[in-house]
Amino acid sequence: MFLAHSLFLKLFIFTLPGTAQFFISIGLPGWFAYMVFAVEAIAGAFLVLGIQARWVASATVPILAGATWAHSGNGWMFGYENGGWEYPAYLTLLAIVQGLLGDGRFALSPSFAPGNVQMEGETT
Repeated sequence: MFLAHSLFLKLFIFTLPGTAQFFISIGLPGWFAYMVFAVEAIAGAFLVLGIQARWVASATVPILAGATWAHSGNGWMFGYENGGWEYPAYLTLLAIVQGLLGDGRFALSPSFAPGNVQMEGETT
């Protein structure tokens, strides 16, 4: 989802200057669009590869909460004109859950979680 929204939607459909104009139209600084694009692209790649997924998912929560806020005036359903807030709210909840659940078994770079220490010789 992050890769699709950053690379496809923001870069190729809306373009980065167009995305910056949208951010300005809702009262956010234009440079913020470039930061959101970069975070979404990097986070998407890291999540797909299983690199520090617990922390990456947690770091995306503010961006997803911001997307929920940006769509809050458009109604509930995301299929409404300009997209409603239901889908970004759902993704926010999913990112929180992923942050709490942590990495999967096949993560390339598992996240360290306090209290989740592996003993010597123990396998997962």
